[in-house]
Amino acid sequence: MGKGIFHRSELLMGQGVMQALATKRAILFGIGGVGSWCAESLIRTGLRHLTIVDSDRVDVSNINRQLMATCKTVGQVKTEALKNRLLEINPDAQVTPIQQIYGRDTADQFRLEDYDIVIDAIDSLSSKAHLIRHAVGLNVIFVSSMGAALKVDPTRVRVSSFWKVQGCPLARKVRKMLRKWQVDEQYFPCVYSDEVLENEGAYLLKVSDEEDGVAEDEALPGDPALARHTWDAKKASINGSLAHVTGIFGFTMAGLVIQRIREEVKYRELEASSIEA
Repeated sequence: MGKGIFHRSELLMGQGVMQALATKRAILFGIGGVGSWCAESLIRTGLRHLTIVDSDRVDVSNINRQLMATCKTVGQVKTEALKNRLLEINPDAQVTPIQQIYGRDTADQFRLEDYDIVIDAIDSLSSKAHLIRHAVGLNVIFVSSMGAALKVDPTRVRVSSFWKVQGCPLARKVRKMLRKWQVDEQYFPCVYSDEVLENEGAYLLKVSDEEDGVAEDEALPGDPALARHTWDAKKASINGSLAHVTGIFGFTMAGLVIQRIREEVKYRELEASSIEA
């Protein structure tokens, strides 16, 4: 099957880009409604080395928007469930699952300098800000996603320099935190939407309390108790989100990575042709 999987990718982008994709090492933080689709797009296009980081297990509430979440995978570790999905696409891919939270206390466990690509699809405000502070100082391709919840309109998904994002409450809060840390305003692309809706539904959700060993709890969306069951307990609330929006966010991030790799290859090819001439 091998090369045939990527025939259409190579037809469009050429052998040089495909070779670059096959050798690049990427790490993706957060594989929920955004990150899972980003991972799928990268592997389908030809990326071979991908590390996926998330601490959560698949919950029934994930099924409406997360790639690997199905009725059959509920209860499975998310990174393992997604790895299995990605290897069904390309069995030769090297997918490394890490069931862990990225944050101030765990950052040293991840050697970001060992990667060519760092992708931020983290939900937690503080963890996202910490990753950005770390990644922008490295010589890597870095892309970030802001909040994809509370949105319905796909035409309002945008790409901009993170420091110029307008209308996104999460971006505003992250920028405030980074400025407090005196982080330089270096450019990196960010996917966002300026649409901010309100949750119109309110209902009880059954969730399992793994931390406290309680069999079942009940919590309303937005209840801090419910946040304990997400991939990072520091998230402030649970908001409604839809697959078509989170998917666009994820696919757009993958597109930014692929576009950057293509540009680098084309630049090197142009340099080589100029020297030969």
